[in-house]
Amino acid sequence: MGFLGTAIHAATGVPRLYAAALKAGLGPSEALEVLRISQAALQSAAAHGRAVPGRTNAVRHFMWQATLTARFGVDAARTIAAAQESGSPNRRDSAVDEHNNAAGRAWGAEHADDLTAGSVSAAMTALVPVALEKWESDELIWVKPH
Repeated sequence: MGFLGTAIHAATGVPRLYAAALKAGLGPSEALEVLRISQAALQSAAAHGRAVPGRTNAVRHFMWQATLTARFGVDAARTIAAAQESGSPNRRDSAVDEHNNAAGRAWGAEHADDLTAGSVSAAMTALVPVALEKWESDELIWVKPH
């Protein structure tokens, strides 16, 4: 797909996630919450995943799906993740993302009470050490360059 395909995929991310949330049965305010969670996961992962190839992306997907699962359930989180990967120009990267998404969904389902007790920011703060530990133990993966 190249640069243009990658740019189009990135530019359509927000509407795609919002529409996926509605398709998953969430209402408009919950769909906006999905966007807030996505933004918070992106910011938190960027702050804590730097300087190690692949870590930011792996941590982001884990935290994102853990929080979505805790707040909206496994099926909604899975539907939203599938929409995010739909049309991705990089199939290897999508397979890695799905692995990290599944790890996040499993953790989020198991620890839903911890992730729903406070704000989205509090959930991200609680998830950072978990995600980094999972990265260090190779439970989260990344696409290594050729």
